[in-house]
Amino acid sequence: MRATYHLTLSAAIPRRLEADPDALARAVEELHEARMLWLARAEEYAAQRRAEKRAGRRAAANPRPWWLRSWWEGPNRAWYDAPFRHPPLRLPEYVRRQNAILDGADLPGCPACGDERPPVSNSSGHGWVELCRACARVLAPCPCGQRHRVVPDAPINWTGIWRRAHMSDDGTPNPHWPAV
Repeated sequence: MRATYHLTLSAAIPRRLEADPDALARAVEELHEARMLWLARAEEYAAQRRAEKRAGRRAAANPRPWWLRSWWEGPNRAWYDAPFRHPPLRLPEYVRRQNAILDGADLPGCPACGDERPPVSNSSGHGWVELCRACARVLAPCPCGQRHRVVPDAPINWTGIWRRAHMSDDGTPNPHWPAV
């Protein structure tokens, strides 16, 4: 997940920060809460792995915990390519959801965001993948077994996102973006 983009939306960080200086504090608070949840879980995992290694089990369980997977390993590649499609949850809610899934909880809807609407089909060039309508997580991969890049409807310039071109001066999404 591209936290820069996500936090600018969830904390409503305006293009000009002086218009709402508290927006930065909201983003930091959200990030801190998610980090504390993640750190607690990572510490539990590290203690569990140390115990497993002492017991002679050197190989980690598969699949690895969500925070140890690289972006190319997981089904979340669309979040990197299409910023309009990312989990609409706050970061702490996303972390809680991923931890619950790691614990074996069978949560309804999309594993990432919980959206329960039917998936949308996206062409991979030779097959179809099914994506979550809300966040574009791959729910059903291409029949070939390969991971494919999800091409966004509009090409996005990540430099513009880092400059908050997708936000207006008052902290609301820019209705003219990405055509600006």
